[in-house]
Amino acid sequence: MTLNPLTLAPADTDNSVDIEIATYLNPSVPQSFFLYAGAGSGKTRSLKNALLEIRDKHGEFLRRTSKKVAVITYTKAARNEIISRVEENALFHISTIHSFCWSQISSFHSDIQKYLLTSLPLKILDLEDKQIKGRAGTKAAYEREKSLVNTYQRLEYLKTPREFNYNPNGDNFGQSSLTHNEVIEITAYFISNKPSMQVLLVNKFPFLLIDESQDTNKHLIDAFFKLESAHTGNFSLGLVGDTMQRIYLDGKIKLGDIIPDHWKKPKKFMNHRCPHRVIQLGNALRLDGEEQMGRDDGEEGFVRLFILPSDTANKQQKEFEAAKMMAKITLDDKWLTPKEFVKSLTLEHHMAAVRMGFFALFSTLDKSTSLSTGLRSGELAGLRLFSQRVKPLFDAVKREDDIAVMALLRNYSPLLNKYILKTSEASINPLKKVRKAVNDLLKFDNNSKVTFFDILQCVAKHNLFEIPNSLQSFVNDSQLKPTTFVHDDEEDEEQKTSSLEAWGNFLQTEFNQIGPYSDYVTSVGSFDTHQGVKGLEFERVMVVIDDSAARGFTFNYEKLLGVQDLTPNDLEKMENEESNVDHTRRLLYVTCTRAEKSLALIAYTSDQNKLENAVINKGWFLKNEIIKI
Repeated sequence: MTLNPLTLAPADTDNSVDIEIATYLNPSVPQSFFLYAGAGSGKTRSLKNALLEIRDKHGEFLRRTSKKVAVITYTKAARNEIISRVEENALFHISTIHSFCWSQISSFHSDIQKYLLTSLPLKILDLEDKQIKGRAGTKAAYEREKSLVNTYQRLEYLKTPREFNYNPNGDNFGQSSLTHNEVIEITAYFISNKPSMQVLLVNKFPFLLIDESQDTNKHLIDAFFKLESAHTGNFSLGLVGDTMQRIYLDGKIKLGDIIPDHWKKPKKFMNHRCPHRVIQLGNALRLDGEEQMGRDDGEEGFVRLFILPSDTANKQQKEFEAAKMMAKITLDDKWLTPKEFVKSLTLEHHMAAVRMGFFALFSTLDKSTSLSTGLRSGELAGLRLFSQRVKPLFDAVKREDDIAVMALLRNYSPLLNKYILKTSEASINPLKKVRKAVNDLLKFDNNSKVTFFDILQCVAKHNLFEIPNSLQSFVNDSQLKPTTFVHDDEEDEEQKTSSLEAWGNFLQTEFNQIGPYSDYVTSVGSFDTHQGVKGLEFERVMVVIDDSAARGFTFNYEKLLGVQDLTPNDLEKMENEESNVDHTRRLLYVTCTRAEKSLALIAYTSDQNKLENAVINKGWFLKNEIIKI
């Protein structure tokens, strides 16, 4: 089977789209729009051009009327990139989604409290109902009881007027702190149900542009749709993105299909990043009918698929051999030093967790749907206690860096809180308790079997660091849970989504995983995933596809690649909603379209010949592009 031909076009083909978008951003006649912008299409450039157009044509009016343009990005890196391109102009409020949401609700303390006083009793009723209907002695019953105690305690705390705090860029500890999820949830509710909030937002931000809109929380997107509908003619909501690049499960499914009729729907067709052959592969992976064009002055590029048996020993050595072959094929010697010049990507975090040594940590927490997004982004406060407090303390002591140790303790330890030092006996010898706490904690550092639970108990005993709400339930436990449980098949599904149980299981795993995990979420490790690199680009990319390493979580690559047949359930989901195969296809698309020059895919499979024939028949690869090792 041959490949579908690629359309080539001049580099300036999409310039008219930027001009068109500028007409939507007129304060006199604001127009909402959804900009389709695929991989490498230059959407950040379009955002920059749109903002500069507003500045030049309408900036004076907006300043005179105390209005701004809001831009919401998904990551801090994207925020910083856009800010740098528009020279930090005060006319633009550019922020991450969590930061934007908090800026809208941060002064509404009584409203937040009323919301929690309404929602928490509903949570209690639900837990009590399940406790009555469920069987005693099960894991689920035990975790529900803990959750009930925590919720009652928080409800009691909220009976007194409170002021709430939240840090979108860090940790949120204590009863007055809101979690990342709560901030999104409360903001969506306020925008949807409080006309006064809508008026305030529209008056301050007549234009609201959302980058990576396909990954923005679906409840928040629904709230913004309601806002736009109620204020059409006075407000412009601009969504920018590509539904094929939706990678987070809490994003809006098929966002492009529900855009209101009165919106404009401009498209960018060019891919300026990838060579022609990679664009061809990306187009073949899509099922939505959208096809990108390549630059007529672009390179052809290289794509190769290396197929290996699933039970291959020493996989990393085989991947290095594939890199050496890529050096010969591309005449590019930088493939010979892959650690320095090749970006290795896995489609799924579990693969990286297995390779890098934090699988037990990752798999226990990932079983809770409410924790999965924060786990991938490194934003869970329960993990940051270990990655941002304990591990750096161990590292600083090993380096004998006393300045770093004291800086860490001053920033994060309640033992060095100025008020406590003044009002306690510790003021006579303020470092006595600190030294005792640190020394007791350091006793664990050389023990490879020490668990997160062991560390938690030591930290809590000495009050060395503040304990996040998610871990408070485990502080006084002599053990994490009863040693034996009655098994109840009917409660299996509930167990999968219990965040409290997930934290309990996590605490039983070994602390030495925190280093590799921290390296991974900060992109210091040897592997990245689709989430870590979306929007980025690399000259040489190696994508590793390995079902055996993924351990069956969420994805099945052999179904996508044609080695395993689709089940009736898969086919039904593909027809009516979204299947794991759809999700996997998007992940493969995102990772492949990071490549600027050459792309190598490493696929481990139970049937090499079947995989080879399947991808040829799909029109993804030519036979001479496939190498079986």
